[in-house]
Amino acid sequence: MNWIRICRAAELPDGGGRAALLPGQRSIAVFRYRETEYYALSNVDPFSGAPVLAHGILGDAGGEPFVASPIYKQRFSLRTGVCLDEEEVVVATFGVRIRDDLLYVGESALSPLDAVP
Repeated sequence: MNWIRICRAAELPDGGGRAALLPGQRSIAVFRYRETEYYALSNVDPFSGAPVLAHGILGDAGGEPFVASPIYKQRFSLRTGVCLDEEEVVVATFGVRIRDDLLYVGESALSPLDAVP
């Protein structure tokens, strides 16, 4: 897998996200959750079609970290991309690596089964 440098890990706000573009103009959202956990999802909200998930609110549902879309409020698992409110809807997830305080994202989306820890 090819890894793409996105930013310094410390630049991501704890409990927040930022948008980034991968090759081919694919919009992704990268998140820093609970200081040391980093995740990457497609930035596109499948319910509205808008690239807004990076601006969503992070939370926890029974131990499952999620981002809630700022538009219609559906919650997406940060680990798997599965919508916690409508499980048949899934957004793409991407692998994340931290090396020397730099955050890298895998160029290719993971399958939902690959994303399960």
